Amino acid sequence: MFDARIRKYIDQPLNRLARFFIAKGISANQITITSFFIGMSTLPLLAFHHYLIALVCILINRLGDGLDGAIARQTKTTHTGAYLDIVLDFIFYSGVIFGFALAQPQNAVYAALLIFSFIGTGSSFLAFAIFAEKLNLQSSAQAGKSFYYLEGLAEGTETILVLCAMCLFPHFFWVLALGFSVICILATIIRVLKSIKLLSSL
Repeated sequence: MFDARIRKYIDQPLNRLARFFIAKGISANQITITSFFIGMSTLPLLAFHHYLIALVCILINRLGDGLDGAIARQTKTTHTGAYLDIVLDFIFYSGVIFGFALAQPQNAVYAALLIFSFIGTGSSFLAFAIFAEKLNLQSSAQAGKSFYYLEGLAEGTETILVLCAMCLFPHFFWVLALGFSVICILATIIRVLKSIKLLSSL
């Protein structure tokens, strides 16, 4: 919901940072893979209740997620890069929630519910992108994306904020997980209905 709105504030600093890494000979894929492994380090960190260090790793991962795209746009975008970006993103998001399940087994059902809701938002998002590509649909929601970006109620910005809140207030994990699960499920329903309407009109 907020992704497109914050782009105008983060694009310029990301582009400046991208130029620095390009000058050092660092590629977009290197940033993608490195930030992924940094992000996945949150699993053991969360499992052993190192919530603040995990938060730092989450933020570094998300910085890398924006930086790799900025580097790619200033050098050369590739199908491989776009593929890695989206796949590793979804693994990261679900991995962090799994980390909280390891940290708080008593709340594992809420973690499972949230991962379940992520499947809905992710599949509805990517499934429409497949048909959009076949139908040559264009999106103005976010320039520079490698695929059709169908906006929704729960996007990257909201997810990052929730993950950060979980790290800062781990005792309220179950409340945040339950609340965000409801939002994601509503987002999935809305996106599915919107997709059906768009596809039916073509």
